[in-house]
Amino acid sequence: MRSDRALRRFLDAGWLVSIAGMLVAGRMWQLHLREAEQRAEEAERTRDEVALRKAVEERLRIARELHDSLTHSISVIHVQAGVAAHLARKRGEEVPAALAAIQEASADASRELRATLGVLRASDDSDCSGLRQLDALIARAQAAGLPVTVTVGGTERQLTPDVDQAAYRIVQEALTNVTRHAGQTCTTVHLQYGPGLLTVQVDDDGAGNGGSGGGGAPAPQPTSGMGLIGMRERVSALGGSLDAGPMAGGGFRVRAELPARAAS
Repeated sequence: MRSDRALRRFLDAGWLVSIAGMLVAGRMWQLHLREAEQRAEEAERTRDEVALRKAVEERLRIARELHDSLTHSISVIHVQAGVAAHLARKRGEEVPAALAAIQEASADASRELRATLGVLRASDDSDCSGLRQLDALIARAQAAGLPVTVTVGGTERQLTPDVDQAAYRIVQEALTNVTRHAGQTCTTVHLQYGPGLLTVQVDDDGAGNGGSGGGGAPAPQPTSGMGLIGMRERVSALGGSLDAGPMAGGGFRVRAELPARAAS
């Protein structure tokens, strides 16, 4: 009897020791898993930091390349246009509107380039062009001989910087394409502010006095190219849509729909 009780006590103690061992082993395993997770998170943070550092370095390299390749050329254009305008005034002649437009456009391009370089050196693009500069863009196009009208529908409001910049660049590129391919054709820019949506539409009537195709008829605008690719990429990055192509009655249309939340 006594030996049975001793054996039972021994077995009970063994069970307790086993349970305690299992609890300790489980706790050690949890600590091991937590430590492994912490190491993985630290490794991921390190990779992110390395990737971010490389991205910043690449942005700085691009900024330097742009500065070296573009700033000097644009400055030369601005200075030469200014000299030509000065000589025209000195001779008592009227400064051609195209020359004045070149001088103003080169000055604006220099300012935009400096702002863009600042963005590349920084971490966001809130200082880039936006619809607040649309009036100046339209004025330059009109000074260059392009008849442009602007209409706005809906309740105009301040937009988030990315949408604001994308809308401006779409209008800018569309007007550039009209000037390049359709000549002095009547063009309409329409902005429609809707609930959660901004529609940017640029139409030309295709009745210019000559374009890049030569002769008396304007050359048709291309439905692909770096300009349109850039527009599509901007719109796609924001989750919007873009259509660009000839209209049934003649002319060309660029229409972009951008998800637009009001800026906080």
